[in-house]
Amino acid sequence: MTKTLEANGVKFAYLEQGQGPLVLLLHGFPDTAHTWDDVRPALADAGYHAVSPFMRGYAPTEIPADGKYDSDTLGRDVLALVDALGGAPAIVVGHDWGASASYSAAGLDPSKLRFLVTVAVPHPAALKPSPRLIWGVRHFFAFKRRNAAARARKNDYALIDTLVRRWSPAWDLPADETRAVKRAFDEPGCLDAALAYYKQLSLKPPPSQRKKVTVPSASFAGDDDGVLRVRDFEKARKLYAAEHTIIAMPGGHFLHREHPQRFIEELLAVLPNP
Repeated sequence: MTKTLEANGVKFAYLEQGQGPLVLLLHGFPDTAHTWDDVRPALADAGYHAVSPFMRGYAPTEIPADGKYDSDTLGRDVLALVDALGGAPAIVVGHDWGASASYSAAGLDPSKLRFLVTVAVPHPAALKPSPRLIWGVRHFFAFKRRNAAARARKNDYALIDTLVRRWSPAWDLPADETRAVKRAFDEPGCLDAALAYYKQLSLKPPPSQRKKVTVPSASFAGDDDGVLRVRDFEKARKLYAAEHTIIAMPGGHFLHREHPQRFIEELLAVLPNP
């Protein structure tokens, strides 16, 4: 059952299971809160209150009136969601854009976070331009173009499947894996909102992401990631001022979907006890 609450001026839709310490599960692109459908019940069974919101602009969460999708705004969403759910300090788990939002939240107000987990994205301040990285994130530039939405809609969002396969090249993508996000993108304004995350992305990390992470944390890196390497996560160690664990495991960018049971085991092993 989908519930709603207001946080940072936006009405968020979310899914939840369990009781106990709050674990906020944040999705990225192209994805929805359903990306955590295997993880959420496992966390509930382990004694946590697992909540996965649909990020701002992703249906059925509303399109924000302020039109903001920059990383610091996403970080403030995270902090406001933690407050609205009464879970501070919370465990925050972010994948892709959810990871970016988590890094910003940790920089803006670390007192609201008990533990930080980022999936498939190393600390942004550690990423330096290189031919390999620029080629791997070429969609960043494509999504800034005026025709980006029209291109994404072609052939039942075929581009979405192309991107998922590019980023997780070892994954035999299930036929229905991207159905939820495609249906979300059918809702008025949702695809434009998702692309606005990229349109408002600066090449330079915001101030919140130039700070060292001061809360205990862990990063998941996929051995088969189509863009990033485990060594990119190792190079980011200097940006963590508290205990930090790097967990390398099979899978690409969507490792939590490719190998859910392995991911759940590794996640429960690193999280603080309920």
